[in-house]
Amino acid sequence: MDADTIFTNIAQTASPRGTGAVRGGAMADLEIIEDAAIAVTDGLISWIGPRHALPMDGLQEQDCGGQAIVPALIDPHTHAIWAGHRLDDFESRVAGMPYEAILARGGGIHATIAHTAAASPEQLATLAADRVANFVAGGAAVVEMKSGYGFTREAELASLEAIALVATMTEIQILPTLLIHVPPRDPAEREAHIGMVCRELIPEVAERGLATAVDVFIEREAFTVGEAERIFAAAHGHGLGVKAHADQFTAIGGVEAAIAHGALSVDHLEASGPAQVAALAASGTVATILPGVTLHLGLPAAPGRALIDAGAIVAIGTDCNPGSSPLYSQQLALAFAVRLCGLTPAEALTACTANAAAALGLTTTGRLAVGMRADFLRLGSSDWREVACAMGSANIGIVHLGGDEIFG
Repeated sequence: MDADTIFTNIAQTASPRGTGAVRGGAMADLEIIEDAAIAVTDGLISWIGPRHALPMDGLQEQDCGGQAIVPALIDPHTHAIWAGHRLDDFESRVAGMPYEAILARGGGIHATIAHTAAASPEQLATLAADRVANFVAGGAAVVEMKSGYGFTREAELASLEAIALVATMTEIQILPTLLIHVPPRDPAEREAHIGMVCRELIPEVAERGLATAVDVFIEREAFTVGEAERIFAAAHGHGLGVKAHADQFTAIGGVEAAIAHGALSVDHLEASGPAQVAALAASGTVATILPGVTLHLGLPAAPGRALIDAGAIVAIGTDCNPGSSPLYSQQLALAFAVRLCGLTPAEALTACTANAAAALGLTTTGRLAVGMRADFLRLGSSDWREVACAMGSANIGIVHLGGDEIFG
């Protein structure tokens, strides 16, 4: 059988071994092939191995110039749908103003909610499409996008409609998530809001196919464990996966509740301790760490090293958003996780590929293996470790999606 394209003169390929999510110490066990070749047929990898063992011809050949190749990166946690900015907040925080004071003057997340609610789906999609271009330049072939800045039923639907529009404006895969982000300021409205989410918003989102999962922010200033469990039950009842923001500031049982409800992932974890680390290690739920938040807000880093040493499945995301992590590159998130969360370069690559795919329920991308989508990065280096060493996207030479060049 002839392949559509054969990529040759590859200094080395580096990819997670096996199939599915990679747990604990096995995250560091990459399959490295020196002087490699990759055959692509119908957008899938049809062969990979040492160039001298190549068993087929290609309709065309691409010389990779002695570059290293790794799987394209997957960003499993972004808030890329928003309008407005939080630059006043940033300047005030740098000057020492507490976040509570910023909120009191109408800033913070409430400002973003107001700006986002005032924008149309078309306007939101146009803004997000520019952000997607940055994600691609940072090596991403799959990006998750959350709603969550809409708050009302109508505004949340508009955000999800915008995500659907973005998916038509880019070649990469966009995974939509409904995020139940913040409760009403008035406690008297809280129960009605949760009822709306469970009885109106989630059923409509599921019926229209606007999201693949529902995420809930579980925190003292957000939703309680009991409230999140009601939302999880509604999501499962309509065939949607569940995820959680948990332990960003305090550990109040969000991790344990999400695991009990079979969450795909629990994200943030900056406040997680030994009990939460052990619970994640004993589960199939992915622990997604977000080093951009640590850098931008000065929070303690999520316990990435402890999670891996305990045997957990760890992924990395940018958490791209206007307030706490204005980070647009998954490659840079990978590099930050090495420096801030204690991951090795190999563990960080696995966390941004195979395990990030698992955090989104994906099974056909995140590895260089026969039958997987031919989504990969040609680095501007002959050594794959450059993807973890460089602090910026200049080392992303060319991004291939289904074997086709989409950036570079």
